[in-house]
Amino acid sequence: MLRIAVVGATGAVGRECLALLDGGIVPVEQLTPVGSARSVGRDLAAELALSLPMTDVVTLDDLDPRGLDVAIFSAGAEVSAREAERLTSAGVLVVDNSSAFRMRPDVPLVVPQVNPGALDDRPVSGLVANPNCSTIQLVRALHPLHELAGLESVVVATYQAASGGGVRGLRELAEGSRTILDEPRAQGAPGGRFGQPLPFNLVPEIGLRDDTGLTHEERKLVREPRKILGLPELRVSATAVRVPVFDCHSEAVHLRLREPVSTASVEEILAATPGLRAYRRSDNPSYPMPRTVFARPEDRALVHVGRIRVEPEDDRAVALWVVADNLWVGAALNALQIVELATKNGWLG
Repeated sequence: MLRIAVVGATGAVGRECLALLDGGIVPVEQLTPVGSARSVGRDLAAELALSLPMTDVVTLDDLDPRGLDVAIFSAGAEVSAREAERLTSAGVLVVDNSSAFRMRPDVPLVVPQVNPGALDDRPVSGLVANPNCSTIQLVRALHPLHELAGLESVVVATYQAASGGGVRGLRELAEGSRTILDEPRAQGAPGGRFGQPLPFNLVPEIGLRDDTGLTHEERKLVREPRKILGLPELRVSATAVRVPVFDCHSEAVHLRLREPVSTASVEEILAATPGLRAYRRSDNPSYPMPRTVFARPEDRALVHVGRIRVEPEDDRAVALWVVADNLWVGAALNALQIVELATKNGWLG
């Protein structure tokens, strides 16, 4: 039985963590939700109809690390950078959902279905990094194909939902959409959670751009798969786009393999991979969509791969359409599967 704190418990990812823990993914002795001073004293168990043994919301300042086994951080990179190592120094394992520690050599960056060996032993740093939401679904689709024929290069364009901007992002999309439906010529003002108005729009910029023109989100998509897959020289090109969809990120992925393959062999290996749902050409429809993926809990827990095809002129070039719930697969569920794996390996709990 584990004593767990969820930092950022009132946010979009934090709430999903609480719901998944209530479903019994790992055994919980006591759960402590951590939020801002405005949330202190809230009874989230009652608010969310959870049966977990939970305290009321506390702040990080009031959280006693001596009573914890693991803390899941989903409060942003600034909070993680400031507070996470205070907890690890007290012996708490921190699973961090921000970008604060992902590329540190002493911090494993883990997708349990892809690189479980990274957690054979407890990291000396006491930190485990949860990858970027778009990275997780990407590497889970790439991994079986790398094992089949070896990855040479990847080109990915993401279509990322408003829920990636948290509760505020969802609110902006809903309220802005109502405004435009009432007044179709309304444009909205730049700013807000996404830098530009999102309703009925596409925003091809997620995060700040560097000197090369890459955005923060695109840099993560380039660097993180290399570390997770153990392919430091893998060529990755990424374009990240925010789209007016409430939930689930989608990706158009074009990859080149070292060995020739057929569409049938790619469909077969993806269909045989646990945690993936492969849509064959004979299926109707032969592709996943955000609305259908989000409709059922069993689908929210999977990575969905469709539009599977090998280029007619090049039998080493493969195209995929990948959809997954960014709050579950891309964040809360992956973090809790890290905790589950550490528990199974015997060094947690």
